[in-house]
This record gives sequence, C-alpha cells and structure tokens, in this order.
Amino acid sequence: MSQFIADQREIDFILYELLRADELIKQAPFADFSKKSFDMIIGEARKLAIKELLPTLAEGDRAGVIFENGQVKVPDCFHRARSLMLEAELTSLPEDPKWGGHGLPYQISIAVMDYVVGANYALSGYTHMGHGTGKMIELYGTGLLKELFLENLYTAKWSGTMLLTEPEAGSDVGALTTSARQLPDGTWSITGNKIFITAGEQDLTENIIHPVLARIEGAPAGSRGISIFIVPKIWVNEDKSLGDPNDVVCVGTEEKMGLHGSATCSMALGTRNQCRGFLLGEENKGLKIMFHMMNEARLNVGFQGSSTASLAYLYALDYARQRVQGKDLTQLQNPDAPSIPIIQHPDVKRMLTWMKVHVDGMRTLVYYVGSLFDKKEIAASPEEKETTDLMIGLLTPVVKAYCAQRGFEVCVQAVQVFGGYGYTSEYPVEQLVRDAKIASIYEGTDGIQAMDLLGRKLGMKKGMVFKGLLDEIGKTIGAAKNIDTLAPLADKLEASVAALGLTALTLGTAAMSEKYAIAFAHAHPFLEITGDVVLGWMHLWRAICASDCLGRVKKEKDRVFYRGIITSARFYLETVLPITHGRMMSVQGLSSAALDMEDLSFG
Repeated sequence: MSQFIADQREIDFILYELLRADELIKQAPFADFSKKSFDMIIGEARKLAIKELLPTLAEGDRAGVIFENGQVKVPDCFHRARSLMLEAELTSLPEDPKWGGHGLPYQISIAVMDYVVGANYALSGYTHMGHGTGKMIELYGTGLLKELFLENLYTAKWSGTMLLTEPEAGSDVGALTTSARQLPDGTWSITGNKIFITAGEQDLTENIIHPVLARIEGAPAGSRGISIFIVPKIWVNEDKSLGDPNDVVCVGTEEKMGLHGSATCSMALGTRNQCRGFLLGEENKGLKIMFHMMNEARLNVGFQGSSTASLAYLYALDYARQRVQGKDLTQLQNPDAPSIPIIQHPDVKRMLTWMKVHVDGMRTLVYYVGSLFDKKEIAASPEEKETTDLMIGLLTPVVKAYCAQRGFEVCVQAVQVFGGYGYTSEYPVEQLVRDAKIASIYEGTDGIQAMDLLGRKLGMKKGMVFKGLLDEIGKTIGAAKNIDTLAPLADKLEASVAALGLTALTLGTAAMSEKYAIAFAHAHPFLEITGDVVLGWMHLWRAICASDCLGRVKKEKDRVFYRGIITSARFYLETVLPITHGRMMSVQGLSSAALDMEDLSFG
C-alpha cells in the first residue's frame, strides 16, 4: 500500500540526490532542522496518508456532500481524517512558528503534501485552503487582522476560501458586481453573489474565513476598481472571541463530474444587508493581492495533477504485475504456453513507461519550483532574489496547465491499462480520471495560463527571463555531453531547446504585431511545447545524477533504480520529445485556420 500514493525512493532521490535539500540545514532559516528530522516529518505524513487518508478517497466519492437548509455536510469519514491531520500538524509547514507553522523548507513541505494531497485531494482542500487566505493576511493585513485570523488559519482550526467568481464574471473578474460600502465603525457592508466556491460551506470547522472580491461604491469600472475584503462566516471580535453569524450563506452546491467529497458552493452575501467584512490592503488593489493567493493556488493545482497521476500510475503498475492474461508474443502458436502478467506485453509496457516518465518528470518539476522558493528565501542579494522570483513566475503557468493536462492524461492511460475493469467503479482509476479533470479548469483554465505565459511571462525583462530558462537547460546539456552514455540524449535536448527558442521568438514577435490574434490562437500549444522541453530538461538532469550514483553504489536494487532513471530519460527524449518538434513546426507556421473558420461553418 505504501507505494500506492508516491514512490518513497523516488522522492528521496529528488530531494537529496538531485536538489540536495539536506544542505539547506547549513542556512540560518533552517539551522534547527536535520536530514533526520526531514525524514521523520515526511515519514509520519506517509504513514498517516496510507493508513487514514487514502481509505477516505473512494468512500468520500461515494458519499459526496449533502446540502440541506443552507448547511453542507461533508462525508462522515472526512471528520476523523481531518482531525488526525491537525493532530499531526501537517498544515502551513513552511510558515513562521509564531503563527502556527513549522518553518520547514518549501520543498520538504511539498514532499509531505505529495502523500497528503495524493491520498485525497478533496479532503486536503478542507485543511489547506486556509493557508492561502492566511498568506494574504500576513502579507497585506493590518496588525489587528493578523492577530484575529492568522494563527487559526495556519493551524487549520478555521478554514479559508476565495470568493472570486460570479455568474457573469468568471475569468473576466473585472465584470464583477459584488459591492462594498464603508460603515461608520470602519468595517464594510458587502452585497453580492458568488459561485463555484470550493469549501464555501462545510461542517468541519467552527469558522470559515472568506476573502471576497468586491467593488467599493464609486470605484472605477473594470479590474482597476476591485478591492478585497476578509469576510468571516462567524464574526470575530477584537478580543478574538466569536460573535454573531455573519450574513454570508451557502444557497446551493454543484453536482460535479468528480471531487464529489469537495463542496462547490454558491454563496449569497448581504441578503439581509448585514454582511460585514474588513478591507485587506489598499482600496482598488484587490487583484494584486488576490493574485498572490492565485499564484499559490495555481502551483497547488499543478501539484494536484502530478500527485493524482502518481496515484493512478502506481495503481496501474500494481494491476499490470498481478493481472495474468495472454501469451508471450513468442509463444502465440503454442497451445500449452502459460499466460503471463500483462506488464510483459509490449504495448502495456509502453503505456506504463509513458506514464512513469511523465509522473517522474512532473514531480521533479514541482519539487524544483519548490526549491526556488527556498533559494529565494536564502538569497544572498536582492538581485538573486528577484531573478529567482521571476523564474518562479515564468514556470507557474507551465506547472499549473501542463501538469494538470498531463496528469489527467496519465489517469486516462491508467484506465487503459486496467482495460474494461478500469471503466468500472470496482477499481479506483475511473474516479481519478473524474477527479483530475477539474485541474485543467479551475484557478484559470489552460487557455488562460497560456495567455499568461505568452502575454506576460515570455516578455519579462525583454525576454531575458525566458532566455535565462534556456541557459539553465543549456548548462545541463553541457554537463551531459561530458558523459559518453548521455551525450546522444544531450544532443536531442539541445535541438529541442534551439527549436523552442525559435518558436518563442516567432510567436512573441507575432503577438506584438497585427497577427496578435493568430499568436494567441497558438498560445496553448506553445505552453505544451514549453512543458515538454522543460520535462526533457528534468529527465536529462536526473540521468546525469543517476549516472554519477551508478558509479558509487554496489547494491543491485540501487543499480536497478538508477538504470531506470536513465532508461526513462532515453524513453522521453527518444519517443516523446520528437512529437514536440511537430508541434513546434505547427506553431511556427502561424496558421490562421482556426480564426478563419466562420461561425456558421461550425454547424
């Protein structure tokens, strides 16, 4: 069971052999930790996830949430599981202990979440969404707001949400109609309706803290006039005691394709003109503040894609080793030949290898971005801090959209490995397909992430941030060329990087010309291309590390592990990345066919 969420050996390889996370203990912020303490925290999370959290995955899906009289009841099994997570203090791990965190390195906290989120994403949302709410308050709130909310949010005693979307203002946030009016006591009266609010109502916590986007009466139209407010479900008095229920209520929940255990709520604020909130930050700066939470959420959604893919892959791998069906290809004409485990069939092995290289590649990418947060924390100069922050910004839409999409595709492939059984609820992978799909939609669809990459991130610092990414990949290529067995793979990645640079130049130039609409029609393929090449970088980097380790280890099980990493790099660079070159040629061609299609021609 321990391998049905994430491969422990694989996580150790990424953390300690590739990223050298244990060396962080030499830095002042993390000097109180040791590798032993890192392993202990991750190990406890693994045990909890396997024993208590994973069993709630299917049960929560079957039970779903129940909405009655404005109240939401989550699956019964979530109550005990969530309590155990709080007892283990698995919330807000990187944050300051002053506010209930542990001050852990970001990448170590990601390893913990690999098990917790991977075991049951719907359940983890009720525990960890308050972190984003708390982070906004920590960065932009007054001293009073921090005292009132921060510790209870970081420790998950209270939960948090994000009230952004409205029926007529989804991705176009500037079109929202929720309004705010200042009251004599300095608080604000809020009126409006919000939809698609994850965990907007539930029966797990005594209070829910809602960050709400609204327009102050008389503020400019569009996104320039949006402010953000902290609206508690139960009012919090200045002495931290709970007051009366606030006028913010759930009026319904959505019946969804997946994530049945996660409440997706429609919320009404101020139906009795008694909804109050606190202004967070400055007036009309709500989007800037909200995007801090949104960027964290985008990375977490990409992580959802990679962790769900890990679970699906490991289920499929276990099934393929146990399921006996069909004869070996060399024995097809032999009526007495025994049947073999399906993992020995070439096409099944191809599917599993494809799944493995994407799971391992995505996990490495997510952990790498996590390591950038730690690098930013210990940066020796403002320039290094800025450079690191810009790289995080560049990779955020890639992690979100690419890992969400490929994670879903891995889950689909898992169903294929199971065959007909995979399409039934008797086995777990059909649920994972349903649960994983939402990752490509919420917190900004794949298309919106692609517009962000092309419209904002590609041109940062006049393209120097993107060039910096290509230069980093180039360093890995240079190192691989000095290893005879890896030099051919380095050549393949080098050609892909050169083609990516040309594709970026072609598309970026078009985006700043009269062909801008055509350019944005190709934005999502460009994001996928970027993700493909970045994963190729991850695999070549992994192969260099594994090659070095192979020369030092003697146990055969270790040698098999490292050989598998090198073989995975071969598979990815020899069979996956060549397909990407076709996509690059397509983007470089700047076909206008999609835009030329007349409306009535669609049918």
